[in-house]
Amino acid sequence: MSYTSQQWRLQSRPHGAPKPENFLWDEQSVREPRDGEVLLRTRYLSLDPYMRGRMSDAESYAKPVEVGDVMVGATVSEVLESRSPDFEPGQTVLGYGGWQTFSTERASTLRALDPDEAPVTTALGVLGMPGFTAYAGLLAIGNPQPGETVAVAAATGPVGSAVGQIAKLKGCRTVGIAGGPEKVAYLEELGFDAALDHRSGDLVEQLRSAAPGGIDVYFENVGGAVFEAILPRLNTFARVPVCGLAASYNATELPEGPDRAPALMGLVLRKSLTLRGFIQNEFVPTMFEDFLRDMGAWVREGKIQYREDITAGLDRAPEVFTSMLDGGNFGKTIIEVSG
Repeated sequence: MSYTSQQWRLQSRPHGAPKPENFLWDEQSVREPRDGEVLLRTRYLSLDPYMRGRMSDAESYAKPVEVGDVMVGATVSEVLESRSPDFEPGQTVLGYGGWQTFSTERASTLRALDPDEAPVTTALGVLGMPGFTAYAGLLAIGNPQPGETVAVAAATGPVGSAVGQIAKLKGCRTVGIAGGPEKVAYLEELGFDAALDHRSGDLVEQLRSAAPGGIDVYFENVGGAVFEAILPRLNTFARVPVCGLAASYNATELPEGPDRAPALMGLVLRKSLTLRGFIQNEFVPTMFEDFLRDMGAWVREGKIQYREDITAGLDRAPEVFTSMLDGGNFGKTIIEVSG
């Protein structure tokens, strides 16, 4: 049986925030699977901030999407046809089909999902890449100790919310930073010891009250003004896992003002700070099995809560993606492509 895939392709590289004209809606016949491959129908598509970087041809840790290619992204899909002994039609799998309704992928790149263990969408969030990013970055780099204070920006997102809850399970005081009263209220619901609104205009004062003894671990998702407010509160030997810099993803030029690098490096030296950037896949060989065991148990036992922001319709992916980059999402951003 032949299939036609509806797709979003990269039509041009954005300058600043992505715009509708940067995306192209297309339809293509789906290639039949060869030996070792499976044909998939996309059920859910993950939208993540890293995709903005892949739209650019600037030097990065991953190859950019070429102009004209289908936009990349993790997907939960149904197996329609299989030329692999590892999968059979009807199974649900985690893959990397991108922004399209059907895909043909190598079986070796897929992971089977059990809908009876957890909702399959969690493979794109709390039990997938974002959850593992939080788990590995916090534990391997942050190394939180009982009684320490852990702060995290973008704290209602899929990474930040997991960071705060894991830190709480490790016996830490947790400070979450988010934008707007509704998100602050959600942080309180999750059990953060302090929930701060970076849009209130007085984040420095809020941090002084929320972390009077300073901050031992700051999980960086944002950069920009939030990072500048955090810096003076970092304790000696504080650790800063650098996961993302969302505040600058759409920047087209350097910020105005003096060069702040000397002051930052001076603080790193005086306080013996550890700033460590990371990409989650570097920890997969050593930590992923532990993550699946630990996070799976914490979710089943209700110790880790999560929120998903699901929008129906692949046609809405560009607008939802652009809104997410501007903080318009509330939880893990997912597109429901088919039921």
